[in-house]
Formats: sequence, structure tokens, C-alpha cells
Amino acid sequence: QVQLVESGGGLVQPGGSLRLSCAASGSIISVNAMGWYRQAPGEQRELVAAITSDGSTNYADSVAGRFTISRNGAKKTVVYLQMNSLKPEDTAVYYCNGQIRSIYDRNANNYWGQGTQVTVSS
Repeated sequence: QVQLVESGGGLVQPGGSLRLSCAASGSIISVNAMGWYRQAPGEQRELVAAITSDGSTNYADSVAGRFTISRNGAKKTVVYLQMNSLKPEDTAVYYCNGQIRSIYDRNANNYWGQGTQVTVSS
């Protein structure tokens, strides 16, 4: 059906930068909002940033001004998260999310990537 594949995670020192990418593929008719969530050990998954099909963005207070979300691709099926001025508290598994309608869906459904680890440590 639909797959979301993330890349770009890794280990970075405090103050450093990383860029996450997520590409949606499959029998896609349309993509609505896409976003990034993160989950730290022992914590609930939380929204980091989201972007609608018309480019409107929303950020968690903890990352506003440091992270930037953007989209690309013919059907806007690729979403990026540019993360600057990273802090140890940004350490988490980052998940890509998309509200996507495939040829098998009557309406758009939520699809998730497998997650990519981001570790901020000296």
C-alpha cells in the first residue's frame, strides 16, 4: 500500500544540526498533512512539527525557531525536518507521519514510518 521511509538520523553534538528526510511511496492518490513526531524513552510520542498540503506549518514550542519542516516532490510526498541548535533533550526516535489516501483507501488514513534515532550528546 503506502510506505514512509525515513533517513538522516544519527549522533550529533549539542549545538549541531541534522536533516531528516521522509519519502512516501506506493499507490498514492493524494497527501494531506505530513509531520514529524518523536518519542523519548519512557515518554509519550509527541508532535514536533507538521505541514499541510498548502504549506502551513505548526511547531512544538520546544523546537520553534530551531527546527524547520518542509515538503517536496511531485505530490509533495517528501517531507524534511531541518534541526539546528540541537539539545540533549531532543534525543528521541523521530517518526514521520502522513495523512495519505491510497487507491485502497476511501478516505485519507494515517501512515507512519519506522522511526529514526536522533541522539544529541557530547
